[in-house]
Amino acid sequence: MSSDLGMAERVAGPEIERLIQLLARLPGLGPRSARRAALHLIRRREELFEPLADAMQAARERVVVCGTCGNIDTVNPCTICRDERRDGSLLTVVETVADLWALERAAAMRGRYHVLGGTLSPLDGIGPKDLNLASLVGRVVAGGVKEVILAVNATVDGQTTAHYITDLLAHTGVRLTRLAHGVPVGGELDYLDEGTLAAAIRQRTAF
Repeated sequence: MSSDLGMAERVAGPEIERLIQLLARLPGLGPRSARRAALHLIRRREELFEPLADAMQAARERVVVCGTCGNIDTVNPCTICRDERRDGSLLTVVETVADLWALERAAAMRGRYHVLGGTLSPLDGIGPKDLNLASLVGRVVAGGVKEVILAVNATVDGQTTAHYITDLLAHTGVRLTRLAHGVPVGGELDYLDEGTLAAAIRQRTAF
């Protein structure tokens, strides 16, 4: 990456070079694709660049983390938590906001969510205190939740986290389910198509 970005510095000013470096940090964008994106934005400055800059500034100022579920929105509690049409007895636990959005795109879940903020990973130094587990227990203990769907990724860390949550909520008497095996082992929710996600929700099984 450094050699490619260094070339950009020699052929463009420092402002453009910094733009390319920042774009290259985004998921899925390497140095070459970052250069193409930067050039595209610059060429279409009035149509894309300026509105994008305004949108990013507005998001920076207004986006907050929901104090109830961990989703991100411009209101707290978030739009999903405020929606009275949602089934409050059904709580879906996901690893990240991206997973929450993936399930919402599938339009298969009409309950509420809880974002853990990751998974247990001893090798990476991530323990129970680093995840939103205490607030999850608090929501269940508060009453009203009848079923907790463990919609974590089918990875080793994801399944380890699911088993930990199962033990954590065992005393509450709440029904614990998991996504059906339509979610491939090693797969991540954000990369699955809507049909697979919808089928997995419908075919969930006891954990």
